[in-house]
Amino acid sequence: MPKIKRDGVEIYYEVHGDGPPLLLTHGYSSTSAMWQGQVAALSKRHRLVLWDMRGHGQSDYPSDPAAYSEALTVADMAALLDAVGAERAIVGGLSLGGYMSLAFYRAHPERVRALLIIDTGPGFKKDDAREAWNKRAYDTAAKFEREGLDLLKSFSRERSTVTHRDASGLALAARGMLTQRDARVIESLPDIKVPSLIVVGADDTPFLAASDYMAAKIPGAEKVVIPAAGHAVNIDQPQAFIEAVLPFLDSLEAKSAQKAAS
Repeated sequence: MPKIKRDGVEIYYEVHGDGPPLLLTHGYSSTSAMWQGQVAALSKRHRLVLWDMRGHGQSDYPSDPAAYSEALTVADMAALLDAVGAERAIVGGLSLGGYMSLAFYRAHPERVRALLIIDTGPGFKKDDAREAWNKRAYDTAAKFEREGLDLLKSFSRERSTVTHRDASGLALAARGMLTQRDARVIESLPDIKVPSLIVVGADDTPFLAASDYMAAKIPGAEKVVIPAAGHAVNIDQPQAFIEAVLPFLDSLEAKSAQKAAS
């Protein structure tokens, strides 16, 4: 069970397959197990790196609120790439994992070969929209403190069956990682210079407009809408998800081979 230690916080990760590195990050209150249905297909030609964010799954749940932030999550991702010997990787994730992938690109553009953004919002330009989002995050934290892990049963499919040790990490992660402080990520979208695929479930109503916005703002981005899928598009429609993602990944390798040959 590999782990990296970051200032005393242990971060769980796993590696599947070999080939060009692909780092995938789960959504808030989910775990790396949400990708199990995709491991076989994605690890056939790639070195697939999955991990549990701090406060989640098999990673540590530090009690200090200051141990949870966007910056620390981005630094965890960089440390994971270092641990597996990857200078650059295809970086992606679902929901909060997708947002953190965008934040990672903003901090380390030289380490990102391509982006895979799934059922994700890029943050908010307007203060009032950000405040409304943050209020929901704080409310979620308070609910986890009151109800414990039983609260997960009322969540979407990718989170209703996940395994966490207790709810404390999820409450702290909601306050420190799910909340947003500024508009830097959403404002950085036009500066993205790598191939980007945006995937969203047709029934994931809260994220449809956000997906359209990212597709319009990220230069050259491709977008795929998957029918009969909600917020956990890879779980709701696993085959359609793979059929959307593999051609994108294959095209990266084809372009890379073409470049090497020229």
